[in-house]
Amino acid sequence: MITQALPAPKVSRAVIDVAPAILLGLVCLLLWEGAIWLFKVEPFVLPAPSAIALVMVDQYQSLAAAALVTAEEILIGFALSAVTGVLVAVVIARFETFGRALYPLIVLFQNVPKVALAPIFILWFGYDLAPKVLLIVVIAFFPVAIGMLSGLQSVDPSLVSLMRSVGAGPGTILKRVRLPHALPQLMAGLKVAVTLSVIGAIVGEFAGASAGLGYIIQFASTQLETALVFAAILVVSVLGLAFYYVVELAERLLIPWAPKFDDPGNR
Repeated sequence: MITQALPAPKVSRAVIDVAPAILLGLVCLLLWEGAIWLFKVEPFVLPAPSAIALVMVDQYQSLAAAALVTAEEILIGFALSAVTGVLVAVVIARFETFGRALYPLIVLFQNVPKVALAPIFILWFGYDLAPKVLLIVVIAFFPVAIGMLSGLQSVDPSLVSLMRSVGAGPGTILKRVRLPHALPQLMAGLKVAVTLSVIGAIVGEFAGASAGLGYIIQFASTQLETALVFAAILVVSVLGLAFYYVVELAERLLIPWAPKFDDPGNR
């Protein structure tokens, strides 16, 4: 009787991709912990990873509540920045004369230091959600607009000419050709924008807030609670990483045909 060996189970590609990052992170933590012990660094100067972990456990509820506040700001601000960036790019691409006038103004506005805008937004809109969201939008919409515009303008001219030859108008060409073609560049811009949204939320909370991770970082630093500062920074980083990979997942679902998702094993 001939028996056929069962194929060995495949190791998840996601695990393979993330394993080097986890290994490197663990090595860095061990080196950090060892350096603190070896050089006897004071905790208020630089806490050890073990001390940060203890603070995270002890302050779990306050950190979780602050993370929810910051996550709400990031989510709303990122969504509005995505919509704003897409609309700006479509307007510039669709109305060429107006677009040529608008584009330099957008670039000029992007060069304005956003940190300087934070206290102004607080003055105009108070200490609630609005100034943080608005600051996120003005920080994060630009990479979305640039990525979307690049995709809209990089369509093969012969394809546009073909669509025009069969009677398609500018609106139809935009919907059927330019927008699908721009999706990969749009997703790239969104991934940059979501990381900027995290920065915008924290900057807004630095300028004026009574809750959120930025508020905890600022308050803890005034009290020399450095371990709590690092704990809040770690939560911010994990939050930003989570939002980034949500956008990455959306990219995989929306444009699975993109070359970056080709499985070399299927070639």
